[in-house]
Amino acid sequence: MDQRPPLVSSYAQATLWIPRMPACDLIRSQSLNFQYLSTFTTMQYDLVCRPASTAVRFALEAGESITCEVGAMIAMSSGITVETTSKSRGGGGGIMKGIKRMFTGENFFLNHFTSQQSQQTLLIGPTLLGDCIHHPLRSGSMVVQGSSWLASSSSIDIDATWRGFTSAVFSGESMFWVKCSGTGDLFLSSYGAIYPIQVDGEYTVDTGHIVAFEDTLQFKIGKAGKSLIGSFLGGEGLVCKFQGQGKLYCQSHNPPSLGKLLGPKLKPR
Repeated sequence: MDQRPPLVSSYAQATLWIPRMPACDLIRSQSLNFQYLSTFTTMQYDLVCRPASTAVRFALEAGESITCEVGAMIAMSSGITVETTSKSRGGGGGIMKGIKRMFTGENFFLNHFTSQQSQQTLLIGPTLLGDCIHHPLRSGSMVVQGSSWLASSSSIDIDATWRGFTSAVFSGESMFWVKCSGTGDLFLSSYGAIYPIQVDGEYTVDTGHIVAFEDTLQFKIGKAGKSLIGSFLGGEGLVCKFQGQGKLYCQSHNPPSLGKLLGPKLKPR
């Protein structure tokens, strides 16, 4: 009988507070409670230093592998090797898929970390301060904003998808998004807190706050209020209106707003 612990089924279950613990201590510490990624693997993970500066710690057995964005690695055990390629372990495409990913804001290359020994540990983190969340992908695809894909199982194909010129111009979002397909596990990052929404019908999100959404959802650009003038005077302007059924991840802050706040205060070089 399988005695492994259950999946992380709620935000609270995955929460673990370890303030200001150095990376070397995160690697060595045995006090953290790992969770199994899925029923298809023995690989385990732990979300540490939540929620403002979250990192993901993996416990890998011999032969297990995880694919991460370039530059995400913080620390790792000596028994882990890294291979840098332009294609996903679970897919093909090579150079063309690498070029397409660049349009989303991601790197041309992907890093594949593989454990050569048992009981090895890998610690990764996002570029921006914020949270991380685990999403089990069982069917369909997850559409992710370029800066929010952090890592995924080697069985998941990482590609790019076109979301439309009009939506990009008026929403402030990218024309190209990361498309994750297959069966496995995704790790998403956010600027600020990240929270899931189960959409059933319609749901409105302000521009710049979308992290990822299932491909069963679609969004259109619309005004926040009844009138366009009122929407802009209220500071909301245009928003993304989702329709369909599926899971949506949002972030509490957005980088463009931070840039607008800091930009005028920076001295020119």
